[in-house]
Amino acid sequence: MQFHILEIDHVVIRAANLDVMTRFYRDVLGCAVEREQRDIGLTQLRAGRSLIDLLQVGARIDRPESGVPGAGRNMDHLCLRVEPFDAPAMAAWLTSLDVRLGEQAMRFGADGYGPSLYLFDPEGNMVELKGPPVEQH
Repeated sequence: MQFHILEIDHVVIRAANLDVMTRFYRDVLGCAVEREQRDIGLTQLRAGRSLIDLLQVGARIDRPESGVPGAGRNMDHLCLRVEPFDAPAMAAWLTSLDVRLGEQAMRFGADGYGPSLYLFDPEGNMVELKGPPVEQH
């Protein structure tokens, strides 16, 4: 059976501290809490048309073989397409919130080449904020 991928549905991030991570994705990145299932250690946040699922390490549905947060087996990075994209303003705002920033560069993404800014969540997961595509010459 052939199929084609429409978009990313959700990303699951294993979290050592579910409350701190929820506050970061909600308050810093602006994701809305869509659903919480505290009994199984899961919080789901809306990121545009996609979801970011935060799964408490050690939760009932946690899979230990996935690795530990910050150890490089949790996830490489999560990329969020954002508008408007004003790297200096975003960097200043994020810095004022004590968010650790990474590199800013032109990178290829789903819409083509465009500006992006890396940052890190409270548990060291890298998040890429991606701007609109720009014409390459």
